[in-house]
Amino acid sequence: MNATATTTAVVPTGTWKTDAVHSSVGFAVKHLGVSTVRGQFTDFDGTLEVDENGSATAHGTVQTASVDTREPQRDEHLRSPDFFDAAQFPELKFRSTSITPSGEDTFEIAGDLTIHGVTREIVLDAELTGSDVDTQGNTRVGLEITGELSRKDYGMTFNAALGSGNLVVSDKVKLALDISAVKQA
Repeated sequence: MNATATTTAVVPTGTWKTDAVHSSVGFAVKHLGVSTVRGQFTDFDGTLEVDENGSATAHGTVQTASVDTREPQRDEHLRSPDFFDAAQFPELKFRSTSITPSGEDTFEIAGDLTIHGVTREIVLDAELTGSDVDTQGNTRVGLEITGELSRKDYGMTFNAALGSGNLVVSDKVKLALDISAVKQA
């Protein structure tokens, strides 16, 4: 079931498709308890549907093999069974269960996120950052979406402890999506 909630016209009525060229799906995780490693997925798509009553649903997919942390050896390890296991689980999937206004231009998106073959509920915070018509006459909206998840909740438990007690890779992963979506005709 894909429950919906009124968005109070935060995003105008219509079907909105992610423009991957002008969007990003990123993450950040602590490495050695000292520094933050940031990465992104370069192959993804998403759709937001808002009906005339203001009810909305969102869904999207990410190709796990497209992970990019600017370090090829680390990216190969992330594609391995230790992490995403891209050969067995080629996609991350999200489907909203509710979208609830939390302010004038902000809302919470609750939904089911599937990673590594495990589906869990996650709540994301979203902000409408603008809406305009581009130079080709397409109506666009911008959204900034953030959230946080636990790797172990999705069966990704690879790690090693250091003598200090810090872990090589933190369990907590911060999510950051910057989305430019185009209204479909």
